[in-house]
Amino acid sequence: MNAVVRFLRTPTLGRSVVALLTVAILLLLVVNVTTFVMIQRTAAFNDEIDSLQATRRTARNVLIDLLNAETGQRGFLLTGRSNFLAPYRTAAGTVETDLVELRRLTVDDAELEPLIEAMDDTAMAKLEELRATIDLTTSGQIGQAIQRVRGGTGLVLMDRVRDDIADVDLILSDRIQERTRQSERSAFVTVAVNAVAGALILVLGLISGVLVRRYITDLDKARADLDQVNAGLEETVRERTSALTRANEEVQRFAYIVSHDLRSPLVNVMGFTSELETAGKTIDRQMTVVESDAPGLVEAEALTAVREDMPEAVAFIRASTEKMDRLINAILKLSRDGRRNLVPETMDMAPMIQKIADSVRHQTDAAEAEIVVGDLPWIESDRLSLEQVFGNLIDNAVKYLDPARPGHIAITGADLPGGWVEYAIADNGRGIAPRDHERVFELFRRAGRQDRPGEGLGLAFVRNSVRRLGGSIDMASELGKGSTFRLKFPKRLILIEAGDTL
Repeated sequence: MNAVVRFLRTPTLGRSVVALLTVAILLLLVVNVTTFVMIQRTAAFNDEIDSLQATRRTARNVLIDLLNAETGQRGFLLTGRSNFLAPYRTAAGTVETDLVELRRLTVDDAELEPLIEAMDDTAMAKLEELRATIDLTTSGQIGQAIQRVRGGTGLVLMDRVRDDIADVDLILSDRIQERTRQSERSAFVTVAVNAVAGALILVLGLISGVLVRRYITDLDKARADLDQVNAGLEETVRERTSALTRANEEVQRFAYIVSHDLRSPLVNVMGFTSELETAGKTIDRQMTVVESDAPGLVEAEALTAVREDMPEAVAFIRASTEKMDRLINAILKLSRDGRRNLVPETMDMAPMIQKIADSVRHQTDAAEAEIVVGDLPWIESDRLSLEQVFGNLIDNAVKYLDPARPGHIAITGADLPGGWVEYAIADNGRGIAPRDHERVFELFRRAGRQDRPGEGLGLAFVRNSVRRLGGSIDMASELGKGSTFRLKFPKRLILIEAGDTL
């Protein structure tokens, strides 16, 4: 309902077209209902007209039958021959049938029923008058029969029948004309409603056409504007990408140069530290000789400085220079890997990761841990980068296992919709506190107890490598329960330039 309300409130082409279609459908429904009603009314009028016409014909047939019966009676009176009575006999039976039909057609008709009853009595009286004259003639009393005809009773009855039929015919004619007009009006209304509805539907169609045409015009204009924007955007993206590439190269060169320049004084410091250590040993030997030959000449503070303070200081200097050397080597490694061109190749990941797992078997055996490599989907990417990524993650998982329980590391994978693949490295090690979930990916940052060797570069290197391959890395971890790293890569690595992913 909310979606429908939003659709109705938002002025869009779709809403306008739907509104026009709704109006058109309602209009057609009204037209259909109106046409149905008009057709029913027209049919009722036509049925009534047919009934009135039938009543009118039947009434006229009564007059015609009486005339035929009278013709047969006159012929028989004039000739005395019985074959002239055939029209009379036929008409006499038909008159009675027609009168029954008239009574049926006019039943419950307050206006016609009295007239039909009167005409029925008159017609039957006329038939009785004809039958009486024929009976007199048949019995040889032809003079009396002629005398009865000359009395005019038959003429009066016929005139009365004509008058009754004329009255009935007049009423029926008026009714037929009225029903005909009503039927014509219904037909006209039906045609008019259909014509108006057709015109309205045509107007609605024209409006819909105009709206659609305007929409298509606006769409073409918007598409043209979008093409222009895209063209400018593509150019901007190319410029920004080029600038970013140059900046990245500058950063890499800067890191390489800085690391290289730092190494020179570091080598000097390490060399002079060795000389200082050697000099300290020489002085210690000399102090030992002096101490044995002339103990009174050697002060205790000098011996402490030579034998304790100086070696301790040299040890601190050596540890610091070694750490700086490792850091410089790590920076140089990141710089070299950033400049290396990626080479995509199709790889069966399970055997490759199994080799990495086998390479740390001595560590897992010592920690009573196991690495389980599941069925992994293939991928087309840079082999060296993937080996370094999974090698770092598996090495970290082994390094930070919890000695309080048997270690378990599982590597799984699955294909994802849209041409992606996902791998997961899950362990039951120490885990990482929520506040450190992001910082572990930063350079030179570590989390938890610092009782394992490392410089805080591994996960930063992993994330950088994963991004170069067009993928992403996410982590879910709980302190004391373990960690899961999820790697998502495109199924096929596409390069737009050497070493750059699309």
